[in-house]
Amino acid sequence: MTSSEQSDQQQSEQQQPDQRGVVFPAGPDGRRSTAAVGRAVIADALRPVDPTGARAAEHETNWRGGYLTHLRRTVEAGLASPAAARAIAGAGLDSLHTRMRVAGPDGEVALGSLRTASPRRSLTTVEVRGEAPPEQELTLPWRGERLRGDDVRRRLDAWVGAGMVEPSCADAVRAVLDHPEWLALHGRTVVVLGAGAEMGPLPALLRWGARVAAVDLPRVELWRRVLETTRRGAGTLLLPARRDHADPAAEAGADLVAEVPEVAEWLLGLPGGLVLGNYVYADGATNVRVSAAVDALTVRLQQQRPDLALAFLATPTDVFAVPRDAVAASAAAYADRSRTAKLLGRPLRTLSAGRLLQRNYVPGADPGVNDSLVPQQGPNYALAKRVQRWRATVARTDGATVSLNVAPPTRTRSVVKNRALAAAYAGAHRFGVEVFEPATSNVLMAALLVHDLHTGGGPAHAHPWQDEAHAAAHGGLWRAPYAPRSALGLAAVLGSPAPAADVPPRSSGALARATGSSRGTSCTESPGDSLHEIADPHPVPPIPAPRPGRSWGTAGERRENGEGAGQGTPGSRVGAASGSVGGPPRCTAGAPADRLLGMDTTAAQQARAPR
Repeated sequence: MTSSEQSDQQQSEQQQPDQRGVVFPAGPDGRRSTAAVGRAVIADALRPVDPTGARAAEHETNWRGGYLTHLRRTVEAGLASPAAARAIAGAGLDSLHTRMRVAGPDGEVALGSLRTASPRRSLTTVEVRGEAPPEQELTLPWRGERLRGDDVRRRLDAWVGAGMVEPSCADAVRAVLDHPEWLALHGRTVVVLGAGAEMGPLPALLRWGARVAAVDLPRVELWRRVLETTRRGAGTLLLPARRDHADPAAEAGADLVAEVPEVAEWLLGLPGGLVLGNYVYADGATNVRVSAAVDALTVRLQQQRPDLALAFLATPTDVFAVPRDAVAASAAAYADRSRTAKLLGRPLRTLSAGRLLQRNYVPGADPGVNDSLVPQQGPNYALAKRVQRWRATVARTDGATVSLNVAPPTRTRSVVKNRALAAAYAGAHRFGVEVFEPATSNVLMAALLVHDLHTGGGPAHAHPWQDEAHAAAHGGLWRAPYAPRSALGLAAVLGSPAPAADVPPRSSGALARATGSSRGTSCTESPGDSLHEIADPHPVPPIPAPRPGRSWGTAGERRENGEGAGQGTPGSRVGAASGSVGGPPRCTAGAPADRLLGMDTTAAQQARAPR
């Protein structure tokens, strides 16, 4: 075991005395190794179709540093055939359910026991109705305005033209515009696991008059915010509570990691066709624990409700097979670089040992493979998100309605308060990537959910990768000229705060010329000048310092950090939507760009150094 793995285990993998519910298996030394489980699950997933890849994953000595290759391989190996992709998904889920455990007062049992385990307590239903009339049309918040009708259509056209969303995404939203009666989702109950998630659909659905069943941890302030959102909306909120109370927030909530049977029995008693929406996120090892718990909940509900529909948000910072059109658009953008960018790109690649400004795809690839994994996210985050994609694939194969859409990079509160992440996002538009505002992403993804539920999960495709790529709102990552990991380090340098007055000014001219762009001030500016123009650099406004965190729950594993670790809800195991959606999960504030993005940005720093 490498020293980095030993440190990782000591910090987040060691058994905690009060761990209950879904846990990692304990080894002979009593440690619950996330690396061992992650390595084994990925190897087991690959084994049916790629035995060589499975062996490589099994023998990876530095899982935290080397997991990216093996996660990518699970996508590449699945491209051989639809059957191969489905075999990988099924084997990965089987491995997870075989290896994860459930810790209770009487010892530990297999994760599969949750399919039939009896609840230890009953949850009562509290119903709260909104006080506003339902919105009768789809409106889209964008840069401080609320777009309607033709303005929404023009914005969709602009995003498609700029390569920020796939054309099928715009088509799906246009269909919702044409059918405003879809918005209320009559006859359905949408379960939002992670009710406080900044990227979850709860606010939009309630404005549209839908019925929403909300699940999150029992946190009074969180539930007061949810209840206030409900009252401002037009829908109906159903929430689980220990008992009736004058203040529902005081009794609401459940812990999915420890209460799968309780939540399952509560959900089975709700009216309407159930839609199980997975918007959960947690820090570190707990992210895998809560993802495994939600998957166990899914299997249990499917046994008793065969009509159960599933909903997920896929992170854009993952590996996806992408259509030929996206590859061609990326190749065109690469060929259209400025003459100066072409001349300086080669020395930058040389100085960085080939890691800077790599092409996004092999020209002509069909499909291409977009690798937007960010190393600092870590293997636990990547595995948790991959479990969701595997479940979506298996459920579609079984005939279920599934809504899984790639959401755009989003400037959530957890991103903005981290200097390194905020800097990368502030400079991302210079490389053809738009970072969306949370309000825009929230409504856009909720509209795609509505579309999917009214169209049986969208059109049928021959291969699972096509299901995942359909209607993707990737923010430009798929159609940008450069492979994301080879450019976002430079984006972090370009987007970093302006130096203090007593620090000699730095010149970013060389780097700007190398990328064909200048420094920018906004992570949502138009990317029109991102690759082709040279301009004088201008200062970037300072980025707020992170808010101090507060410990919570299981010692050393769960944290509450301001508005949440991943997507803007207080450090919740069932609260924040995948850091996926709003970008990489939280890391140490001020982390250097090379550590954040897993690449050497020395060349970029030299380009910015005082002359």
